[in-house]
Amino acid sequence: MIASSCLDRKSVVEPVHTHKQRTAEVYLTHWQRTGDDRFRIDARRPVAHAFYRVGAPFDPLLVCETVRQALPMLCHAAYDVPLGHQLIWDTLQYTIEDRAYAGENRGPHADLHIECFDLAYRGARPAALSLRAVYYWEGVRVATVETRFALLSPGAYERLRGARADAGAAMASAVPPGQPVPFAATGRSREQDVVLSALDENQWLLRIDTSHPVLFDHPVDHVPGIVLLEAAHQAVAGADVTRLDCEFHQYVELDAQCTVTATLLRTVTETDGPGERTVRITAVQNDRLCFSATATCRATAPHLEEGGRGTR
Repeated sequence: MIASSCLDRKSVVEPVHTHKQRTAEVYLTHWQRTGDDRFRIDARRPVAHAFYRVGAPFDPLLVCETVRQALPMLCHAAYDVPLGHQLIWDTLQYTIEDRAYAGENRGPHADLHIECFDLAYRGARPAALSLRAVYYWEGVRVATVETRFALLSPGAYERLRGARADAGAAMASAVPPGQPVPFAATGRSREQDVVLSALDENQWLLRIDTSHPVLFDHPVDHVPGIVLLEAAHQAVAGADVTRLDCEFHQYVELDAQCTVTATLLRTVTETDGPGERTVRITAVQNDRLCFSATATCRATAPHLEEGGRGTR
């Protein structure tokens, strides 16, 4: 149990604990413990941003990145995991409330109400845990995110990755980014933010641009999970995603092509709207399934025929 004297004390978030190199990209400001394995984190939403949609256009990826920053921050600050340990995503699921897409700019303040559970320990430190975060935007609940991840010491990570553990060498061997699909077809407003390159009907090559200042904030030895989440959003043409269920099966390496495929699974027709659609997105590299996601979208996902691929 946590002593009551330890509760309700806000602490400043150390930027290094978020695993971001550029402090301008750190969105967490303060955190506090509110109970056993329960926390509250204050966050600052950017007023303007070159990549994330801010203000009235709601961007689920900004929610995902805010929660992603909370993962290492809590591990280091609340659970005494040393810097240098690697966090490995297993699953991630989010649900977006309808009010998030209401077109209202609520302001820059957000906060996360977090519960950690199903902790597995190696010695005195967590080796894996699940986290549930409720995301409030200016006091209004707009999203819930649940994820499970593992933690590896530097030595264990090097043994896992072998020769691929060298981030500098991995970045240098990255496949050059291909020609981006038109940005308007991805829900983004700039060509440089497109992570898909056209390949076939509802199939793309993952476009890996290691010079992107947000998606590749610092040298890494594999494609970051946030890039795969963005690929899933772009694969449904930037539709309003109300639920996303993801599983990270294997690392996506930087030095080989990765194929992203979208398949329409189900359509629910509404008499007064475009209908809800469920789309399956996969990322395959070297014949191995690396990432899979199921997206539920409010808006019609174009160019998809139910049960398979459609025409462009």
